Amino acid sequence: MTEADPNGVCGKVVAITGAGRGIGAATARLLAARGAPVVLGSRGEQALASTADAIMANGGQVAYQRIDVTRPEDLSALVDLAVQRFGRLDVLASIAGVAINAQLKSGELDDWNQMIDVNLRGVLHGIAAALPIFRSQGAGHFITVGSTAAAKWVPGQAVYAATKSAVRALCDVLRQELAPEGLRCTLVTPGFTDTDFISSTRDPGELAALTARRDAIAMSPEVVADAIVFAVAQPNSVDVGEIVVRPTVQP
Repeated sequence: MTEADPNGVCGKVVAITGAGRGIGAATARLLAARGAPVVLGSRGEQALASTADAIMANGGQVAYQRIDVTRPEDLSALVDLAVQRFGRLDVLASIAGVAINAQLKSGELDDWNQMIDVNLRGVLHGIAAALPIFRSQGAGHFITVGSTAAAKWVPGQAVYAATKSAVRALCDVLRQELAPEGLRCTLVTPGFTDTDFISSTRDPGELAALTARRDAIAMSPEVVADAIVFAVAQPNSVDVGEIVVRPTVQP
């Protein structure tokens, strides 16, 4: 953070997973506009390149590469790219996630495992990759996107809610363990957001219900990006443990 930067963002190097679209892309654009060099990772190479091109067109500093958060080596490569390109890593924003809504009676074991692999193991892979860098620097900030599904459980979201509940527990324990070293951990918990969140749901009834709800109440990904940037902007002496942001009408 520089003295001339009232937002506390300029110059902070931020790596972002799930950066090709939705909350990840919105966060990347906003951080870059505030002067943060951003390092983007996502499975969708075309969307990732499009996000990076938009940032470069606006004068932002950006590096990117295709990653799959279920592969630990890909997270290590993303962290390495940040250090090689910009000399350090200040923030790892774990935003990649997947939701495949269906009641448990569907027995879709592959879908359950995919959510566990992306939503939980993907976060753990990021921690394993970035924590040694943060400890060697004596500074660093984990930001993880959770979900209000961790606090309100509804039919059709059992496994998704279970993964996000696990992430919530993980982040709070991580915060406690890192505090003595001056490292930070923030959980950003959004409610219904207008992203591709519902696109993996195949059950017609679930998809219809989610689509109707999205069209009625969903907030924009830029709202969640604002919350993430707020946490990033805080001085190293301040750790924002959790931010919950949801549409006003969402119960």
